[in-house]
Amino acid sequence: MPWLRQLPRWAWFGTGVLAFIAGLVNAVGYLGFRHESVSNMTGNTSLLGVALGKADGGGATHWAFAIAAFVLGTMLSAMIVQQSTLKLGRRYGVALMLESSLLFAAVPFLDASSSIGLYLASIAMGLQNGMVSAYSGALIRTTHVTGILTDLGIYLGHMLRGLPVDRLRLRVCLVVATTFLLGSAAGALIFERMQEHAVLIPAVLTGTCGLIYGVYRQYSMAEASSTD
Repeated sequence: MPWLRQLPRWAWFGTGVLAFIAGLVNAVGYLGFRHESVSNMTGNTSLLGVALGKADGGGATHWAFAIAAFVLGTMLSAMIVQQSTLKLGRRYGVALMLESSLLFAAVPFLDASSSIGLYLASIAMGLQNGMVSAYSGALIRTTHVTGILTDLGIYLGHMLRGLPVDRLRLRVCLVVATTFLLGSAAGALIFERMQEHAVLIPAVLTGTCGLIYGVYRQYSMAEASSTD
């Protein structure tokens, strides 16, 4: 994984922040009116299957929309970022600003106990996960940790057997798992005070990250042009 060793500091920081945001949003989804995940589609796919098995048309429709919303987000990510290699000139800022807008738009619907808010939040999470997955070759996920924890267990098992382990990849697993966990804890604390309005926090964070990236991108590109 040579790309991992070339990962710039801003990408490491961004990965941790995005995992934190996803953990926070997902915690609000679980604590909210429908008690469901908005960033991890494994359970939602199972619930779609359960609804189909029970011939529950309403439930099946809801879970199908929830899954489709996440997929729509990943499609938007592919359309915006386009390339699959990490590079400063990519339009990550546009993707982050769109994610922020979707989370802001979700708040009034969540406050009204409308599933539309959950769908909008799922689109935002799909957008985020698609963006990170594209530049990491699907090796880093920020909206769920099943794969990350699987890799972590494998690496720890290899270490116990004395086998060689890519410690940089191990560090990535620890960063994502830890920041996702911290985001979930923060989401629970904020939800007690703000209820569904807690989603405003990740909306502001993603918007801020998008603006910072945009400024940093313009500054770096200007610096590069001045040295040519």
